[in-house]
Amino acid sequence: MGSLPESPESTDSLPTPTTAAGRDGLDAILTRPTRAVIALDFDGTLALIVPDPEQARAHPDAVPALAALAPKVASVAVITGRPAGVAVRHGGFAGVPGLEHLVVLGHYGAERWDAVSATVSAPAPHPGVAAARAELPGFLDRIGAWQGTWIEEKGRAVAVHTRRASDPQAAFEALREPLTDLATRHGLIVEPGRMVLELRPPGMDKGVALLEYVREIGAEAVLYAGDDLGDLPAFAAVDKLRSDGIPGLLVCSGSSEVAELADRADLVVDGPPGVVRLLSALASQLD
Repeated sequence: MGSLPESPESTDSLPTPTTAAGRDGLDAILTRPTRAVIALDFDGTLALIVPDPEQARAHPDAVPALAALAPKVASVAVITGRPAGVAVRHGGFAGVPGLEHLVVLGHYGAERWDAVSATVSAPAPHPGVAAARAELPGFLDRIGAWQGTWIEEKGRAVAVHTRRASDPQAAFEALREPLTDLATRHGLIVEPGRMVLELRPPGMDKGVALLEYVREIGAEAVLYAGDDLGDLPAFAAVDKLRSDGIPGLLVCSGSSEVAELADRADLVVDGPPGVVRLLSALASQLD
């Protein structure tokens, strides 16, 4: 896979995607930027993964890079499993010159914040989330999985993290089946991530959110960047758009934890710093 150069003097150089479809996608963005959507995950893509998600913040150069790029393309959208308002706060996206039309699709698209109104719109919460949240502490204790795991309340979803366990991957695998059973009982699904299993309502994912947004604004090219298993539906959505004649570029914010995403990407960059360099290089090229 292609990667961005590390040296400061080459930050304006765009990398070459390793696939023909990716090269077509990048070319379409460069030649028709005002018809292009730039869509990005938050955690692991614009923000480094940290042990406590409440401490995650956008890379310090992410907002300046987005603000430089956004006025030159049709739209910039952040698509995240987090609540939209949390992503806005942790990203520092509100009130930024250049980001007046930024859209944040939170909870995999179930919530929407846009900079124009500075408000979040969302449907009523799924009752199964509250029921599963109430059951989780005792559930984890009964199956012997309390040690090293912790629960994150996400409003319209609830997540169990294993990164603090003595063997995070083993704990993750051991919890997948029982948490899937619990989710099913409450009408929910399990969304796996990087050492986290999220219980959330069905019917929406990053792929659905991306397809709906691209079609809403009539985009003719799309870039999607992500780092996690939850980004695979968005990768599939870009493949679908390509089959419909809309070029796309798939970018993996590199991680050895999610090889499947890197294998499917047209371009692999070095985590959030690499994503920021890519955004900055795009903005520079479009000057």
